[in-house]
Amino acid sequence: MKFFLSLLLLFLFSQNQFAQNWLITQEDWGGTDSVDSSLEHEISYITIHHGGEIFPDDKNTVTYLQNLQKWSRSDRKWNDIPYHYVIARDGKVYEGRPLNYRGDTNTTYDPTGHALVVLLGNFEEQEVKAEQIESLKTVTAYLAKQESVAAEKIQTHKDYAETLCPGKKLTGYLNTRDWNSFLNGLD
Repeated sequence: MKFFLSLLLLFLFSQNQFAQNWLITQEDWGGTDSVDSSLEHEISYITIHHGGEIFPDDKNTVTYLQNLQKWSRSDRKWNDIPYHYVIARDGKVYEGRPLNYRGDTNTTYDPTGHALVVLLGNFEEQEVKAEQIESLKTVTAYLAKQESVAAEKIQTHKDYAETLCPGKKLTGYLNTRDWNSFLNGLD
């Protein structure tokens, strides 16, 4: 199985389709650019988050992202939304802040070097949707390959700070044989 997954990933990367078909760019969702060279960093880790608030399936993700970007800049005085990739309840993947800019956090860890991936929802209360898991695998595989991040450097927010994030239901999935097999197939 590991061999076939590796072949599939190799094929997709060689066709340059893997990175193009699944991402809704910041421009496409109506976000505005963030430019601050003082925040530049290189990726060494992938860190998984949950949004931390109930996100109904019928809530408009684009409107949410536009409002999050405005709030992040005006209220928090951040450069952009805190995350690099945002995975909606339907599994669509939205570009957050540019990957070459350090993300932000409401907790105590330094996100320098971390690619921040968030799944929308509160996984202390909501169930993680299968579409979100599949997209998480897509984003994680892409980042691991593109940024040369080893499987042992793919962690969750609570591995770096005192927090419940990414919630017990997503954490439960990340402790399954399925996720661990996926991570083992990345190396």
